Amino acid sequence: MGKHCLQGRLALTLVLLLLTGFAACDPGPGRTPFNGVDITGADYASDFVLTDQTGKRRTLADFKGKVVVLFFGYTHCPDACPTTMADLAKVMKQLGADAAATQVLFVTLDPKRDTPALLAQYVPAFNPSFLGLYGDEAATQKVAKDFHVFYEVRPGASPDRYTVDHTAGTFVFDREGRVRLFLSYGMAPEKMAADMKRLLS
Repeated sequence: MGKHCLQGRLALTLVLLLLTGFAACDPGPGRTPFNGVDITGADYASDFVLTDQTGKRRTLADFKGKVVVLFFGYTHCPDACPTTMADLAKVMKQLGADAAATQVLFVTLDPKRDTPALLAQYVPAFNPSFLGLYGDEAATQKVAKDFHVFYEVRPGASPDRYTVDHTAGTFVFDREGRVRLFLSYGMAPEKMAADMKRLLS
């Protein structure tokens, strides 16, 4: 993982902690019950308009009634993306019957290479229920800005062999479509599953 990806993750995590008044560390009566950073009430990450791998236009409203887990990445990512997607597949197994009320979404930050056909091959390979979402360059920039997600293309050995440094965290929405949590990269699947069960209960 590039140093810029790491710096982006650390910076975003610090901002989130400041915005929530260090809720995750609050020892008082209002202490959050979650393992992830509680960002309930945040004025960003409220919605998106993208297309899934089948060609269907999607917004958060399409998944109302489910807990939505949204991760930004790209299919050529060598480390953070496949690791996170594999961890989310483990989460779905740990949720058991509650997995049916959970929707994982993978938003590509590399629409140039991540075609619908490639997303349809890559994303469901982790779990058949997972959906890949994409937009054109303008839509990708907008959704990244709306979610406060950092990404930057890094040139490679050839024009089509570049990498994308990006925020490697996961957003979680409750059944009403409200953003509730930011899960840092590397969080244990059992901790993620516990947070989702709380939102599902």
